[in-house]
Amino acid sequence: MADVKSDFKKYDLQNLIDEQDMIKITKAVNYDLGLRINQTKEAVLEVEKGRVRLPLDFYTVNFMLICGQYSIKEYVPQGTHIEERIIDPVIPEYQQAPPPVNLDACEPPEVDPCDPCLQCGNPCCTDTCGPCSSNEASCSLNCKGEQFQLVQVLKHETRVYTVLQPLRLLENAMEIECDCPNLYWESPNTAWIKDGWLYTNFKTGKVYINYQGLMEDGEGNLMVLDHDMINLYYEYALKRRIIENLIMDDQPVSPTKIQLVETRYKENRTYALSIVNTPNFSEMKEMWKKNRKAMYHKYYNMFKSYPFVGGYYPFSGSGAYNTGVWRSR
Repeated sequence: MADVKSDFKKYDLQNLIDEQDMIKITKAVNYDLGLRINQTKEAVLEVEKGRVRLPLDFYTVNFMLICGQYSIKEYVPQGTHIEERIIDPVIPEYQQAPPPVNLDACEPPEVDPCDPCLQCGNPCCTDTCGPCSSNEASCSLNCKGEQFQLVQVLKHETRVYTVLQPLRLLENAMEIECDCPNLYWESPNTAWIKDGWLYTNFKTGKVYINYQGLMEDGEGNLMVLDHDMINLYYEYALKRRIIENLIMDDQPVSPTKIQLVETRYKENRTYALSIVNTPNFSEMKEMWKKNRKAMYHKYYNMFKSYPFVGGYYPFSGSGAYNTGVWRSR
């Protein structure tokens, strides 16, 4: 917005630029760029009486899972906490200082190897106390049919979910991704989204949700994508709206300025969409796998019905079968 005001200094001095009117234009640009600019977030929701409030920054859901059994790891607060509390103004009594103690800085301190470990309390006669406080490795959440393990890190404890169950979502095109696996899972547990709430057919439980968040920060302030080329798209979209407001207010606007802003707006929109929609390496690899699978299905799978002998298909071009080696006639 500062760049726009810098280019339209005359209009800014006359208070013809309304910043509140630019919020909806910025939201429209974010929507035009698509979901690829939104941040992927996750949360564990506590279902009570068959419903739970969705996160405030919820935009669309990627997938959901029902959390079952879990183990809890609690951590004891560590460190030194010092508080200075003045009860009454007391004059300290005179005390004689103790005699100085001569310590050799080069002499290593004596450490008892059998002292109990501070973390777990077990004696460490053979090794240091470091290994007993190490955390076990945790598996990451995936949706490829493998074993799931969800780790929820709270303020004073960590919950490791060992049982996750599928949850079937009823169709709601506005708030569910088209490739969401919950639309196709067969499960007796169902749920649906309505008016910012998640309703379930079970009364209580925990639901893990992976979703795309809104372009807002924790305080609800609007956020935009910071990119050198995409910022020009935001800039000229705002300039286009300002000129439109000036025309509606019967303010004199140069036709050359209108044509220039309109041309630059279309160019920068094309550049921004091409940058956002360019696939990354993992997406290109997945696309290559799909194309390869499609080509195999089109040109090679038709021969699967023939017997496979000796590493060769025994069907010859003349219609005769041989013993696995092509023969010339």
